[in-house]
Amino acid sequence: MGIKGLTKLLADNAPKAMKEQKFESYFGRKIAIDASMSIYQFLIVVGRTGMETLTNEAGEVTSHLQGMFNRTIRLLESGIKPVYVFDGQPPELKKQELAKRYSKREDATKDLNTAIETGDTEGIEKYSKRTVKVTRQHNDDCKRLLRLMGVPIIEAPCEAEAQCATLCKSDKVYAVASEDMDSLTFGAPKFLRHLMDPSSKKIPVMEFEVSKVLEELELSMDQFIDLCILSGCDYCDSIKGIGGQTALKLIRQHGCIENILENINKERYQIPEDWPYQEARHLFKEPNVIMDVPELKWTAPDEEGLVNFLVTENGFNNDRVTKALDKIKAAKNKSSQGRLESFFKPVVSASTPPKRKDLEKVAKETSTNKKSKTVGARKKK
Repeated sequence: MGIKGLTKLLADNAPKAMKEQKFESYFGRKIAIDASMSIYQFLIVVGRTGMETLTNEAGEVTSHLQGMFNRTIRLLESGIKPVYVFDGQPPELKKQELAKRYSKREDATKDLNTAIETGDTEGIEKYSKRTVKVTRQHNDDCKRLLRLMGVPIIEAPCEAEAQCATLCKSDKVYAVASEDMDSLTFGAPKFLRHLMDPSSKKIPVMEFEVSKVLEELELSMDQFIDLCILSGCDYCDSIKGIGGQTALKLIRQHGCIENILENINKERYQIPEDWPYQEARHLFKEPNVIMDVPELKWTAPDEEGLVNFLVTENGFNNDRVTKALDKIKAAKNKSSQGRLESFFKPVVSASTPPKRKDLEKVAKETSTNKKSKTVGARKKK
């Protein structure tokens, strides 16, 4: 879920902290990507029609592999250097949220069975997606694929978003890419949404800067974290009757959750019993992450290993995998060029320095953005 309603709250109250960017503008950038979120998207979208999805001969789903393979090639071809971060053990506070998600999948499964019995095609389409769950096997498959592609991965001890934010704060990467807005709550300096969306959607990347978020909202980082907890996060229930706008008003008025609780109308707003907001705050401020991450390296693909894994084990089309390998190798050479800014040395001048968007425009003209062809796999019920 992330932070409930945070995108709209920022659009209404901190629009200067958000800006639309072209996919190609991240040429030469190292981007930390929330792997589980991407895999979930692939399982829902790639090759899915109602109950049908992509599988290998053993009947095992391969949508996540096809999605990860094609999307990663697109990133590499655009000169982007992705590093995928995988979730570890969820914190204790998140178990309640995970239980809710399990319950929703159980309900969706019942609704799906009813839709199948009645021949409701729209219902089948809708409810089948709601039953999707990212499993350990899906994660392991994608880790193996990425290693064979020469793309670095990091296995976080806990939350992937927190680890991504730490990579960004320590300048290991330029930005964090996810769809969950709590990347900002973990303090990611730059956060990207829609980077992993298919090119066919033509949705621009939305870039957020946490420093500008705080400046626009006129909040400290601690106050922003409290705002997110009040709005609704994965770690605890929110106060019934308080949404994002009300939470912002209360934080600006009282400064922190403790002061809000002292002054709030207890009859109007129902505070959850034994509300663990302090524990949630601690998880955002001091998450369980790897601080000393080894140097990130993007290497040449293991061609034989990729062909064996994708073609032999998972039924992918050999010719398309071979062509995809050529793209990966060409992309590796391209990404080694670096960004255009690296070719310029600082010069003391009274003139106005070149704008970053102008540099990115030139960088775009010197690169190509080929659309990767879909790597074939079999469809099976």
